[in-house]
Amino acid sequence: MAEIPVISNRILHGMPAFIRREMGPKALLQANRAVGFDLELIEGENCFIPHAAVIGFVEAAARAAGEANFGVLIAPMMNVANYGSYGRYVMGAGTLGKAIERAISGLCFHSTDDRMSVAIVGNEVRYSYVFALAGRTGWGNTACAAAGVLLSLFRAYLPPDWRPLRVELDTDRPSQTRLFEDVFHCPVHFNAPAVTIVTERHHLSAMARSTSWPSVTIEDVARDRRGGAPRDLLNVILEQIRTQVLTGSISIDSTALLMDTSVRTLQRELNRAGTDFRSLANVVRAQRATELLRHTNDSITRVSAELGYSSPANFARAFRKATGNGPREFRSEGELK
Repeated sequence: MAEIPVISNRILHGMPAFIRREMGPKALLQANRAVGFDLELIEGENCFIPHAAVIGFVEAAARAAGEANFGVLIAPMMNVANYGSYGRYVMGAGTLGKAIERAISGLCFHSTDDRMSVAIVGNEVRYSYVFALAGRTGWGNTACAAAGVLLSLFRAYLPPDWRPLRVELDTDRPSQTRLFEDVFHCPVHFNAPAVTIVTERHHLSAMARSTSWPSVTIEDVARDRRGGAPRDLLNVILEQIRTQVLTGSISIDSTALLMDTSVRTLQRELNRAGTDFRSLANVVRAQRATELLRHTNDSITRVSAELGYSSPANFARAFRKATGNGPREFRSEGELK
């Protein structure tokens, strides 16, 4: 099984609410089905989902809307500031040039197998992003959204009337380009090697328009997710199970869907690693259960339901098997310490 690139779920921050508001709850349901869980339930968490799931979610939303250019329509709402500690680290830089440097240096804590670069050519600066699955079927809408993210960084530092020299997209040229130029407020080139924003070089020294950002270091970003985005296959699978635990519904079918593979292939890879899906799910559930029992006042019944167990009794048996104590005993011992 090939390496599965993953990216922070925060790349889709605000999109579920936008889809519900503009297109209706049915469209959001269809988009969520494409990734196998409700994205809004993990919006406040720092989870990593496969790149394929991002493309699948955006494409499902586009189909539900009946809008082939859905990506360019949502580009203005995309904002790197919404990307948790990574976004705050980037936006806290003193100048645009430093912000771009921070975005590049911190990318390993935001995704795997993506590439970001900045190049100065004459009087132009080119800020580029290559998505790990660029060129995949359905990439066009996500590419436009990615351009919106890059533009959000420039707009945080440059005057409201600033316009890029051009936007370059690594997608096929559509039959009509007027909408793209109207949304991005500049010429748009297609069939480029990367998603790129091009502007004048002197803008790199522009100071932040807002000084309200808290001080965030790269160490803060690292602490938010130690080790960065998961890379090896087993950790990627564990991350997808953790994501499902947070949404209260766990299944190997949904995990396979998220990872763009078959259940049989997933089972085979887990067998090679000396484990199975049920065992991994039990480990992740038990870890989450200890957190909820230790740090919340939620009832055992509520914890059981939140973790997707069919009954509190089933939860208690599984928890005792994993930890040696029942949930009430575990909570009581914690209160005595």
